[in-house]
Amino acid sequence: QVQLVASGGGLVQAGDSLRLSCAGAAGRAPNLLNWGWFRQTPGKERQFVAAIALRHTYYADSVKGRFTGSRDDAKNTAYLQMNSLKPEDTAIYYCAPIRIPSMTPVNNDDWGQGTQVTVSS
Repeated sequence: QVQLVASGGGLVQAGDSLRLSCAGAAGRAPNLLNWGWFRQTPGKERQFVAAIALRHTYYADSVKGRFTGSRDDAKNTAYLQMNSLKPEDTAIYYCAPIRIPSMTPVNNDDWGQGTQVTVSS
């Protein structure tokens, strides 16, 4: 399995936007059926954010209406457009292959590099 690397995080203010990207590490093509976005804050378990299937994208209730997941299969890349960011969105964001409809990672023991998103109030 190709490890995935998330990028595009940063420090923003509440109400701002960020766009995260996810691609295979070392330029390798993951060729995923379903792309998943997860996030984790210190002391808490990783939580589901979005799942991008071929024809539909699923979202956690906490981000619905604010986040938009997309994919470019020609580039073997997935994206997470995050609008109207809130301080509670502060977390390390990861991408990984995901199982639908359980919205769980295919391999919970293999996580690539995440990207830090910090939203100040």
